[in-house]
Amino acid sequence: MPPGTTADLLIGSLNPRTIPLDLKSVYLWILLALVGVYVPAVSESFLCVVLVLPFILFIPGYLLIAALFPAQDDLGGLERVALSFGLSVAVVPLIGFALNYTPWGIRLDSIALFLVLFSVAVGLVAQFRRWELPEEGRFSVPAGAYLAAAKEGLFGSSVSGVDRILSVVLIAAVVVAAGVTAYIVVVPREGEKFTEFYILGPKGKAADYPTEFMAGTPQTVIIGIGNHEYREVTYTVETLAVQDRFDNATNRSVIVSATLLDRFSVTVPHNQTIEQPYSFRVTDPDVNRLEFLLFKEAPPEDLSGNDLIDAGYRDLHLRLRVH
Repeated sequence: MPPGTTADLLIGSLNPRTIPLDLKSVYLWILLALVGVYVPAVSESFLCVVLVLPFILFIPGYLLIAALFPAQDDLGGLERVALSFGLSVAVVPLIGFALNYTPWGIRLDSIALFLVLFSVAVGLVAQFRRWELPEEGRFSVPAGAYLAAAKEGLFGSSVSGVDRILSVVLIAAVVVAAGVTAYIVVVPREGEKFTEFYILGPKGKAADYPTEFMAGTPQTVIIGIGNHEYREVTYTVETLAVQDRFDNATNRSVIVSATLLDRFSVTVPHNQTIEQPYSFRVTDPDVNRLEFLLFKEAPPEDLSGNDLIDAGYRDLHLRLRVH
């Protein structure tokens, strides 16, 4: 039986030697997950994902269950595991939701820090509540019994050589299958590579485009570029004031003149979209089309007209009436 006073209980529960094996393992996993989050050499690797996923999906809920149900007979092992996942799925989004209304915001470092604080606080409560109970009534993971049974099953005198080999092969197959499954889940195959290129009106909607105006008056649109190329790309955008006419013989537009209005570059990281206002002036009333060209590489200097438009990675245009 532990000491009777609350102070003695608290001091005894904080003694490192009294920390149960399951809580020691959880604390170690939290430490390793923090290393995976904050060390640059690890944070971009598969090892980081393997360390951080259990920290997010299992550990907060497990510690909360340990605090709520400290006794051996409160819950069965399967119920503890299931509830640990369920409560983690509930707790982690709630912490992120609360952080959204704080100066720290929802960022990887802030979420990791507050998850650690929550986990440690709940773990200390679980440790204290277990220490209040008689030793035989506290929940504990029977790791020793499991190891002894596994050792007997693999290396016991009653186990034949064939059974021993089959057991080792089975365990190795399970470990490899689990590793491959985790790798497939956390490192998905690259999908199709593409870039979004679009134009919005001045109010940020696909409407109210400046298509009719007086020559020389400033007009504004919003240019959007979404990078899904699986790498950071520096795009170049060119805008051309085009005068064209429709040729009935060829059934296509023929460019009469094309004047370069502007050229600028935008660097967009993978899986991000940048929208920025763009202002232009058209002084020639004969211009009836504004062309937007997007290049992933440097634009060709020796092309013009339709050849330049065809060389663009993406192209858009607005039909204009300039007075």
